[in-house]
Amino acid sequence: MQVTETANAGLKREFRVVVPATDLAAKVDARLVDLKDKVQLRGFRPGKVPVAHLKRIYGKSAMAEAIEDAVREANSKIISDNGYKLAIEPKIVPEAGAVESAIEGKSDLAYTVEMEIVPAIALTDFKTIKIERLTAAVTDAEVDEALQQIGEQNQPFGPKSAAAEQGDRVTVSFKGTVDGQPFEGGTADNVPILLGSAQFIPGFEDNLIGIKAGESRTFNVKFPDAYAAPALAGKEATFAVTANTVETPGEVKLDDDFAKTLGLESLAKLREGIKDRLQRDHAAASRQKLKRALLDQLDERHKFEPPPSLLEQEFNTVWSTVEGDLKAQGRTFADEGTTEEKAREDYRAIAERRVRLGLVIAEIGEKNNIKVTDEQLTAAVMDRARQLPGQEQQVWDYYRNNPGALAGLRAPIFEEKVVDFLIELAQVTDKQVPREELYKEDEE
Repeated sequence: MQVTETANAGLKREFRVVVPATDLAAKVDARLVDLKDKVQLRGFRPGKVPVAHLKRIYGKSAMAEAIEDAVREANSKIISDNGYKLAIEPKIVPEAGAVESAIEGKSDLAYTVEMEIVPAIALTDFKTIKIERLTAAVTDAEVDEALQQIGEQNQPFGPKSAAAEQGDRVTVSFKGTVDGQPFEGGTADNVPILLGSAQFIPGFEDNLIGIKAGESRTFNVKFPDAYAAPALAGKEATFAVTANTVETPGEVKLDDDFAKTLGLESLAKLREGIKDRLQRDHAAASRQKLKRALLDQLDERHKFEPPPSLLEQEFNTVWSTVEGDLKAQGRTFADEGTTEEKAREDYRAIAERRVRLGLVIAEIGEKNNIKVTDEQLTAAVMDRARQLPGQEQQVWDYYRNNPGALAGLRAPIFEEKVVDFLIELAQVTDKQVPREELYKEDEE
């Protein structure tokens, strides 16, 4: 086999490979000898079929397999000899007529292989990384606020003979039409609506103010321009509505009896449960802030040219999401205070950061033997299955039969393990802050 480097620019590599016809013939002969003991042909005893006869029947298919093997072996040798890590699969470009001629056994196999490699990454000294871990204590006021919300969510409602007001619950049946025609989802019976909750399209709840039980009304409302169903977006609809019941909220006494309606033995136990949940929420927010600060440091300390193909793939994914979101919302780049050109520039920078960080995290994991165990992956699949009661077997089969989907579960687990490894090495100082600061969104 002859390998000649024909291009070396940036992260692009190109080689011309020539595999001698004699090497291919030897591979074919080895395949046919192996086949001799397995194939059964009429007129021949098992294992007694002449190789020459097998060659006439299976020669071309055996040569095609030999060529595939030779290309795979040659590419692996190029990668191994040069210590490359590939960004994407190599691109094979056969010379004109080379494959056909090689299959016929008339010539050597000649082709060009194009590779895009991952750059060598010089990792920083992680022990020099300094980051703050923001924490927030759960206050009694937060527990009171959460308890009050639970009370409101479990508020009892009683019959009301007077007209409906904000805060009342009206159970309605309705039929909607657009341009005189019914539409999907536009008809329903006995739907409870809490006035002021904004759970229906704008204007619908406003038209129920003042309605009484048994009363019917017909009114027009307009679907938002960015409505999820494109066929209804921006359209004016007419609704014929009947109020079946009108109910007013009653008072909730937050005491031991209330806690027992939720399956807890006392109000103290309810407050304890609320505090535990809030502490978990705070811990998750703290972890997310710490991880973001760590990734910012990794990004700042590892500047290198990302593989163009990976960057383009990531940008296309990001940009597709951006365009889809704008379309769904019925907005333009001008509405966002920018231009498409500027937005492309900004999101390309985001894509570049993601690619670089992904490569850095992969390098850290490889250098420090960080792996996702089968047990951790199985636990992740089981967690997904639990999220879809009744479909557990389908979820399990989906991940078992889709390596790409399984890799999608493995990636975030791997990333979190690398983050844990880095946090152990970095210089982390704790800083207690108010809850508002802990949950404050980053400007970017």
